Amino acid sequence: MKFLLLLSVCVALARASSDYDDENDAEVKTTQPTTDFKDPRGHRPQNRGREVYIPVAAPPPVSGRGRYGPRPTATTDRNLQEEKKEIPDSGGCVHASETMGVLCPTGCELKTALLKQERDIKPTVALLKRDVESLSQTSNSVYRYVEELSSEITERQRINNGNDELVSQYTDDLEVQHSYVKESVDITFPQNIKILQAVLEKLRDKIQRLEKAVTDQKAKCTEPCVVSCPVPVVSGKDCEDVYRNGGESSEMYFIRPEASQAPYKVYCDQTTQNGGWLLIQNRLDGSVDFGRRWDDYKRGFGNVAFDVGKGFCNTPGEYWLGNDRISQVTKTGPTEVLIEMQDWAGTKTYAQYQQFTVQGEASNYILAVDKYSGTAGNTFLTGATELLGVNRTMTIHNGMMFSTYDRDNDRWEPGDPSKQCAKEDGGGWWYNSCHSANPNGRYYWGGAYTKKMAKHGTDDGIVWMNWKGSWYSLKAISMKIRPFFAES
Repeated sequence: MKFLLLLSVCVALARASSDYDDENDAEVKTTQPTTDFKDPRGHRPQNRGREVYIPVAAPPPVSGRGRYGPRPTATTDRNLQEEKKEIPDSGGCVHASETMGVLCPTGCELKTALLKQERDIKPTVALLKRDVESLSQTSNSVYRYVEELSSEITERQRINNGNDELVSQYTDDLEVQHSYVKESVDITFPQNIKILQAVLEKLRDKIQRLEKAVTDQKAKCTEPCVVSCPVPVVSGKDCEDVYRNGGESSEMYFIRPEASQAPYKVYCDQTTQNGGWLLIQNRLDGSVDFGRRWDDYKRGFGNVAFDVGKGFCNTPGEYWLGNDRISQVTKTGPTEVLIEMQDWAGTKTYAQYQQFTVQGEASNYILAVDKYSGTAGNTFLTGATELLGVNRTMTIHNGMMFSTYDRDNDRWEPGDPSKQCAKEDGGGWWYNSCHSANPNGRYYWGGAYTKKMAKHGTDDGIVWMNWKGSWYSLKAISMKIRPFFAES
């Protein structure tokens, strides 16, 4: 009996010492030591031997010859003047280049809308005019009728003296009718006419204001528009192309990777490591919700850039470029990615991969990276270094498909709706089972957070485990890509 009691106490202590709540794994738990262990992944515990990790055969990143050679060396002022290419409409916001098309509205669309409103209002005004004229004619007829009644009353009073009683009664009736009609003519009709005239005057005034607005817009349309955040005329296939075309300041530009598609806005970092970087992801203040659906991550969302008083969009906002666009750019040739991050004390670090490719939607945007360098830690290829064995390899991101809370493609028990990384970790990402990096997670002010603060008790912050661990959410993180080319 004492032996059974002692065994029961040991089992109870073993259960109390673990956060793992799988009822079918009780026997495995009893084989573990009762000492506390470090669980850096929230309520997804370290592996205790039950699970078997199957390695992923990740597709190789796009490699080979780059789209660009080394940048040309600096030229003399004389050569620069000879080679300088004049940009049409320089300084404005309208591209005159036929290859780029018109990329900025001039306000003429407002003129078209106003003219359309004018066409809608004019028939109504004409109808009111006809109603007023008809009412005026009716009032004239009533006036004539009243005059005739007055004449008839006078005549009857003169010729019907012999029938005083009958005439008096008939006259009283006529007088009542006369009084009613006269009141309508003298009071009611003029009031209605005044109301209609007031409506007509308001419509006429509105038409005059619209005509003035159209005139003002015509004057404005004679010159290129000036907006509070103009986009430079210089453009290209990507930010590297923009740089080589003369766009050497970091701000918002239009790019067109393929001639068959419409241009779109991006933020180009033209200063870091000699520039040419296309910003595909940015977190800095928690102003944009990254807990989005599959279609949002496919198309892209957020604020590309904004003006802080310098007259151009030189400050990047929080945004995700869009998986379709990221895939298209990275598959056109060798591409490198730079991931920069900052903690709440102002310390900065980075991770860089010389090879970075995102496949298309047919493969659920599989991630492929290689050739790491940096100071933040190689989470994409090696997983979380504070974990060991299978627990670490389950946090490798290379070769993973993209997942969102409405499209589960992770490797954490596929098919089980209660075990989805994107639902628990706050954003769309290349989750494994689940992550060692979570740049699109929930934004926590101040850095450190706890299981109780997390929505599902998991490490759902903006995490880079190999730098700050799971329970520290970064203040800022960004991902930038550019074509890989050998420096001269």
